[in-house]
Parts: sequence; structure tokens; C-alpha cells
Amino acid sequence: MASLKPEEIHAIFDYIEELCGIALDETKSYLIDARLDPLVQQFQVQSPLELVNQAKRSGSDSIRRAIVEAITTRETSFFRDASPFEALKFKVLPELIDQKIKIRSNRLRIWSAAASTGQEACSIGMVLHDMIPDIDRWDIQILGTDISEVALAKARSGVYSSLEVDRGLSGSARQRYLSSHPDGYQVQSSVLKLIRYQQLNLLEPFRFPTPFDIIFCRNVAIYFDKDVKIQLFRRLLPLLSEYGYLFVGASESLFDCGPEFQPQAHCRSTFYQPNLQPRVSAS
Repeated sequence: MASLKPEEIHAIFDYIEELCGIALDETKSYLIDARLDPLVQQFQVQSPLELVNQAKRSGSDSIRRAIVEAITTRETSFFRDASPFEALKFKVLPELIDQKIKIRSNRLRIWSAAASTGQEACSIGMVLHDMIPDIDRWDIQILGTDISEVALAKARSGVYSSLEVDRGLSGSARQRYLSSHPDGYQVQSSVLKLIRYQQLNLLEPFRFPTPFDIIFCRNVAIYFDKDVKIQLFRRLLPLLSEYGYLFVGASESLFDCGPEFQPQAHCRSTFYQPNLQPRVSAS
């Protein structure tokens, strides 16, 4: 990296942001050495800048995918930041289930929009089992999406190490929803069958046939710049059902996204719903 000029570093970071939304500045220039130098060797190019230039050319999907895999962060855990799952269990799901029963619907659609290696989607599935005794009579699908195919491959396996399980899972949840596996633990099929995983770049257009009752989009927009973050959350709004629920990260807020989002607080967690109040036009 020492031979790279400042404008070359900026060109690399601009391309990474264009590729996957992650905004980097000079304080993150060490990532070029840590994350991209191995790809320079792998693809037999002369520098990280040449790697990026190669990625921009048509037919270079393998290089683009490798850059995404190298640069994205996969920090996650079961029941990460416990308060959203408390709100899900004691506020959101009871309201949603009551509403579904009133309209004689057994259909629930939930999206984990930055699913990483799957712990969030599995945590949601465990809460659903806790809250719905007759869950087999419901039409439930949890969609887990992520830009990383490597992360999704692990998510689909449902296999986690003892260290990963110890981060967030109580003993009772472990006993109920996990079984032993040579590599640690396997999430039981009763949870995994609720989940479908799909590769998705959140910067690209969304094409979902039906709206979601609940969207978890947590701890991903923190890596985007302000305008990209606002655009992302505004694009999520039409994907929510009329009385849907949107969970974001503990350090994230939608106050910059406009009045369309109505904040709700419960169990030390803030989530958002579409603001259904009629707007008063200026006279």
C-alpha cells in the first residue's frame, strides 16, 4: 500500500462503495493491505488498484465477488442486542398474531436483510417457536439475505461452533433448539425449515412478490454514508405491510428518513412502523 497515491486509495474505496455500499476513508486504508493484498496474489495482478480496474471490466464477476467477500464484515451472534428480540417476543408478535387471527390469516413473512451467517434468522425462528404453540398450522417464512455467498453457505448449514453458540444462546434455548454436531452444534430442522436464504445486494432493486410483516435490517447501514443509508430505508418502506414492523441496529436511527417512519419504543428497543397518519398539506 505504501506505493499507492492518495487518489489511488480513494479510487479503490470509491469502487468498494459502488460495489457494496461500504464507505471507507483514510483511517481504513490498512484494509487494503489486510483484505485486498491476498487477492492481488490470487488473481496475479500487480497492485490493489489493478485488481479494482480488472474488476470493473466485463466478465470479471469472480474478482468482484472476491472483493465483496474480502471487504464485508460478518460480525453477528445469536440474539445480538437482546432488546429487539424482547420487543419481538412481548410486543410485536402478540400484536401481529392477534391481527392475523382477526383477518383469518395464518401467513407470516419476515425478512432478515443482513443475515450474515444466519444467527439472526435462527434467533427469530426460535422466538416464533416460543410464541406460537401451533406453529405447524401457520404459513411462516423467514427470508435471510446477505451479499456474501460464503456467509450464506454457513447459514444454510445451520452448524455453529461452541464459541458461536455461547455468544447469545441460553442453556434452555440450546437444549431446545440445538443438537450436537462434530463441528459443534446443529440448529434443529424445526427452526431451519422456516428459513430460506438468498444472496442479495441491498444496493440493487428489490423484487419481492409480497410485503413483509417484519423486517430486520440491523447493523448494516452503519457502514454506508448518510445518503445511501436514507435511500436504503426509504426503499424498505414499500416492502412493509400496512402495519408492519422494521427493526434497525441499536446505534441506528430513522429520524433523518422523513415522517413516513413512526418510531415505537418497547423493551428498551426502538422499532419503526409506517406512519399511517394522514398528512396535512400546506395551505
